[in-house]
Amino acid sequence: MAKKKKKMPGLNTSSTADISFMLLIFFLITTSMDTDQGLARRLPQPPDPDQEDATMDIKSRNILYVRINAAGQLWIKDETSSGEGDFRELRARVKEFVKNEHNLSKLPEKHVKNIDLLGQCFVTDKHVISVQTDRGTPYNAYFQVQNELVAAYNELRNELAKQKFGREFQYLTKEEQGAVKKYYPQNISEAEPKKYGGDQ
Repeated sequence: MAKKKKKMPGLNTSSTADISFMLLIFFLITTSMDTDQGLARRLPQPPDPDQEDATMDIKSRNILYVRINAAGQLWIKDETSSGEGDFRELRARVKEFVKNEHNLSKLPEKHVKNIDLLGQCFVTDKHVISVQTDRGTPYNAYFQVQNELVAAYNELRNELAKQKFGREFQYLTKEEQGAVKKYYPQNISEAEPKKYGGDQ
């Protein structure tokens, strides 16, 4: 008489879904993801309806105007010069403007500021880079301008970090980075786009 084959007992999978769900929740909670932080920009505060029209008193020497028209052409204006510029020269112009190494009267005014870890410093933290675009400005031109502006500040901060702490900015402690940022605050203001057409 032939022997009957023994049946293997089946696996109990009733709790598999629960375990999978708990593992999914665990990994979602414990995993950190990199998120795009975008561009840090200073936007104007909304006006108080009960307040009369007021304009911010910023000396003209403290403002560097950067404009991009609909044709993607760059125009740079400050107290030293005015006219068409080049995307490649924008970084150097911004660095020269913000640093005002020789304390020129046509570049941002300097004043003494006490900064932790740096002591008393002669800074130009009242400067403003004013970016104005046309409604038809090509995105590529806008992106190039933003890239050069951020690169200018990064280079200035790196130079100061090496000078004061002997290390690049990215290797500084949070406190040291904070001190460098106070010395060179990123003051970029974007105005509402206007219609320049092809002209400056």
